[in-house]
Amino acid sequence: MKLGVLVSGRGTNLGGLLSAQAAGRLNPAQIAVVISNRPDAPALGLAVAAGTPSHVVDHRAFAGDRAAFERALLAVLARYEVEAVVLAGFMRVLTTTFVGGFPGRIVNTHPALLPAFPGVDAPAQALAHGVKLAGVTVHFVDHGVDTGPIIAQRAVAVLPGDDAASLHRRIQVEEHDLLPRVVRALAGGRLACEGRRVTIAPEAEGGADADQLL
Repeated sequence: MKLGVLVSGRGTNLGGLLSAQAAGRLNPAQIAVVISNRPDAPALGLAVAAGTPSHVVDHRAFAGDRAAFERALLAVLARYEVEAVVLAGFMRVLTTTFVGGFPGRIVNTHPALLPAFPGVDAPAQALAHGVKLAGVTVHFVDHGVDTGPIIAQRAVAVLPGDDAASLHRRIQVEEHDLLPRVVRALAGGRLACEGRRVTIAPEAEGGADADQLL
């Protein structure tokens, strides 16, 4: 399955996906193209270093016309025959124009245990609420902000003395392991979504339990 990865910033999750691909842990998925909405995004350098095609579709060039921006994204993805999309730190809310182009084939990662703390600065939100457990969620993308059906989650303990940065770093350790596993399951046809309930079938080879995989 050919993937398009959308990024906006440093690209830590993209780095995790590229590392998994280099190690053969993303098969049968393959990153076909990386697209950033920001020309200065460091994530683009990661794509270049890995020999992966990269493009910039700067949202600022579309004068607030979100549909035109999304059509430009779709055009690049079509050029590379992309079959599924991963949002890896992509800081734009997508509308039906884009989501409708990949029904059930767009996944996003979020540094919180959704539905708690959607949106920006999730680790800081968690600390402000005094929770004992934070974490990461990988979910399908729908038309809301971090509202799509949940595929997989992992909890991360909040430690005494944590600030948003230290908590986020520990969340990212889990995030960089979980996201490639979900992408591999998606590419292998092992995810099924009925309403809001997502089930994950085990890999055929070895018959490993899906819960252990994720």
